[in-house]
Amino acid sequence: MTARQLVLDLPHRPALGRGDFLVAPSNAAAVAWVDRWPAWPAPGLALFGPAGSGKSHLAAVWQTRSGAVDVNRETLARGRVEARCCVIEDCAAGLADRATAEALFHLYNRIAAARGHVLLTGTAPPARWTVALPDLRSRLNALPAVEIKAPDDAMLTGLFAKLFRDRQLAVPGEVILYLVARIERSGAAVARAVETLDRVSLAERRPITLPLARAALGLV
Repeated sequence: MTARQLVLDLPHRPALGRGDFLVAPSNAAAVAWVDRWPAWPAPGLALFGPAGSGKSHLAAVWQTRSGAVDVNRETLARGRVEARCCVIEDCAAGLADRATAEALFHLYNRIAAARGHVLLTGTAPPARWTVALPDLRSRLNALPAVEIKAPDDAMLTGLFAKLFRDRQLAVPGEVILYLVARIERSGAAVARAVETLDRVSLAERRPITLPLARAALGLV
């Protein structure tokens, strides 16, 4: 074994429970809507925001509560989906294709008739999606659409702490504050930084300190 330890690419399972979700001004409205279910005023809800903002986490929380099934373009292409509640992430992808749009239109109508719900996610609100079927477009535009905004310092700090904790890493607070002040302001950037630091720390068999963080992430 050399000085650098062999790193195995093992899967990492994040904590996705409601109690693990960090509530901040940037996402409070979206959290309130998810918590409000099943008393939604429409057959569905659209959550939109930048990558890594927490859409998938909130969708997983709602999926656990509602028993919803995951639906994607391939699922729609295979035919009828028998479920009262569905989660469709990155929903805008594929809706420019008429066959995909028609499949989602029929699924939406079945869910609405069964008094079920669908949770959609995307980086933009449904009004800005390219949808090949006008009837589907009108239904999506009528849904409540809630934005999850880019995180502030408090949110980024909490997210770093959570993701390090998910990986059972003890990281000093000074390192987290240093990272928050220097990385791109997005949840996706936090996740990438945590993954990189975890791998480097394991490979070099060193704790995550300021010097390691500077070297691993190329920060000053």
